[in-house]
Amino acid sequence: MGCVGSSQTKGGGTVKKIRKPKPWKNAQPITKTQLMQMRDEFWDTAPHYGGQKGGFFFTFNQQWTIAEPSSKLVHFKNENSFYHCEKIWDALRAASEADLTLAQAIVDSAGVIIQSADLTICYDERGAKYELPNYVLSEPINLIRDS
Repeated sequence: MGCVGSSQTKGGGTVKKIRKPKPWKNAQPITKTQLMQMRDEFWDTAPHYGGQKGGFFFTFNQQWTIAEPSSKLVHFKNENSFYHCEKIWDALRAASEADLTLAQAIVDSAGVIIQSADLTICYDERGAKYELPNYVLSEPINLIRDS
């Protein structure tokens, strides 16, 4: 138990509590449909925004060059793999779509290290950086409601 206002600690560090993102304005007003398309595009291409989702690693302590057959590379797509990037991206997406209490539970259970309390900058336990744009975390103040 801690003092009033203290946070739980995790691995010797303080767990940062998630908060709602600050209000933001898109460069040009967009509709809810356009916002949803932007979000879908982001999540489809998330590896290009930091961290990695899926990928390759070498087995049996051997290394091969890119020029060698890809059959020697093992593609990882599950949470038991060497890297947990896909798990982190999935957790960040779920957290971005959840209320604050559930979002906190999701990132804590996935081992996400929160740099910015609004989830715009996070890290995994290996130190890979994950950056989330405002538009996946909240709606802009100049959102045009669809008719």
